[in-house]
Amino acid sequence: MRPLSDADERLLRRLLDASASLWNELTYERRQNYFEGQSVWETEDYRKRYIDVTGSPAAQQLIRKNGKAWESFFSLIAKYEDPEDDEVTERPSPPGDWGNEDEGRELRTCIRNDVYTLEIGKRSRLEIPAGSHLKDDFGLGPRERLRLEVVGNPRWTGEQGRLEITYDEVDDTYRAFQPVMVPDDRQDSPLASEEAALDVGANTLVACTTTTGSQWLYEGRELFARFHETSAEFARRQSQLREGRYTSRRIRRLYRRRTRRRDHAQAALIRDLVERLYAEGVATIYVGDLTDVLSAHWSADVNEKTHQFWAFKSLVKRLAETAAEYGITVEVKSDDDGVSGVWRAGCN
Repeated sequence: MRPLSDADERLLRRLLDASASLWNELTYERRQNYFEGQSVWETEDYRKRYIDVTGSPAAQQLIRKNGKAWESFFSLIAKYEDPEDDEVTERPSPPGDWGNEDEGRELRTCIRNDVYTLEIGKRSRLEIPAGSHLKDDFGLGPRERLRLEVVGNPRWTGEQGRLEITYDEVDDTYRAFQPVMVPDDRQDSPLASEEAALDVGANTLVACTTTTGSQWLYEGRELFARFHETSAEFARRQSQLREGRYTSRRIRRLYRRRTRRRDHAQAALIRDLVERLYAEGVATIYVGDLTDVLSAHWSADVNEKTHQFWAFKSLVKRLAETAAEYGITVEVKSDDDGVSGVWRAGCN
């Protein structure tokens, strides 16, 4: 999305910056309480402090989102400390902040689903509320909202959820993320009886075979070469930092650019694959679990490809989310599973 004027952009940036500041202050207080053994839920009223800039709906949603992040953290801690639960093997970290004033905050906000308006058409637009002091500073009336131009069309339509707005420093772009509730009848697979298996490798990104006899290979060598070059530059710049420093704005930009390229390639691959499987009538996708394989055949090169570039857990999560849009189930199988062994033989 794009602001319609320089003044609109200044207003938007102040709104996003104030939202990030609210998140950071609330997160800092909760982290201090947590490490001191006190309740993280007893904090100052940050809604009152920021309402004149962010507006009540944004302040309310930011506090609620922060609370959900802490609830998720405590849930993971419980799993980690449960000797009978091996789902979480590394100790989780408490929610973090969105940057800082010295190195720059991440410009982000959340807006309640019933107070923004998204219109898609010849002149697509998004209207969001702002705090009264912020509107006074930029000459908006008490009932006026900030209007932004929307670029592109949404893939899905349905009951709108909480809106999230971010500023992408690398691409110098404002992005809006709108979850929607999609009716079940749009997610039904046409045949919903076939099966597919995926093999994630160190050189071939994904190999897939189906019970219909179709097979696809997705190569990743060129993408990995670019990823590796950026990693090398990342390490070079880190070595030039003064003692005691581990990052800089330039390094963070390189890291984000590397991650964004990988995520974009991963998303495009998965979307293409899932659409093919949907057309084949696939109801279930089996994915080979790499955990045991990586432990037995670890090397620095394989580790970089599978954990950093291929990002197996991230890939499976994205696959499951995309497949769910089409009514397809994803299951991860270990090498000890008979089904997994058959599928992997078919994929190679």
